Amino acid sequence: MSRSNPLPSSIVEKVRESDFRAGLTTPINRSSLRRKLSIRVAALAMWLHIYLSMFSLAILLFFSVTGITLNHPDWFFGESARRVRAEGRIDPGWLHLDAPAPSPRDEFDFSHQVARLEIVEHLRKVHQIRGALEEFKADERECTVTFKGPGYAADVFIDRETGRYDLTETLHGFIAVINDLHKGRDTGPAWSVVIDLSAVLMTIVSATGLILLFYLKRRRIPGLLIGLIGTVAVAAVFWLWVP
Repeated sequence: MSRSNPLPSSIVEKVRESDFRAGLTTPINRSSLRRKLSIRVAALAMWLHIYLSMFSLAILLFFSVTGITLNHPDWFFGESARRVRAEGRIDPGWLHLDAPAPSPRDEFDFSHQVARLEIVEHLRKVHQIRGALEEFKADERECTVTFKGPGYAADVFIDRETGRYDLTETLHGFIAVINDLHKGRDTGPAWSVVIDLSAVLMTIVSATGLILLFYLKRRRIPGLLIGLIGTVAVAAVFWLWVP
């Protein structure tokens, strides 16, 4: 069956039945139009609610679980950061390029005198550094290179005179990684799209669930009351106990 013709559901059948009864006391043209519109809205809401819920099941579970780990990081193994240190040397020629003088505004920025791309790629290749390049600074004596990723950081300090450098990698545990993914910290543009998409899906799933509630005559009022109670409870916590 095509997606334009979703399987009938109890909600759709109830809409048909209620509209049929209403049509006994209303003009036939008006009743027919309203019945068709109600059935289509109910069927579309049901289809969106079911299939978008299943499509987003993994990401919704991820953000639900990481909400707990983010709020209570001390509950999960008490993870501590692990630091790995290394030393090395790069070609001093990369640190003293012949480059035009900078503008007066950038007179203290010496990054134009170093081969940034070659340095970064060398560090990645030799030390398997992961994470995105966060910062690259250069002054008269030293270059500072910083990489960051979820639960990860690497800081490199390079002596421009000798080409020698010190590297410190900071590796956090699994909980820190998924917490950073939840927050979207140091995760890059692709994961930012995932967060935005998951927010849109949660909104649609919630809205279609609310729409379907209006087609359940016996559960409509209790459902709306429970939703109102939940909203008031959250607002009360914020108003009374959040500093």
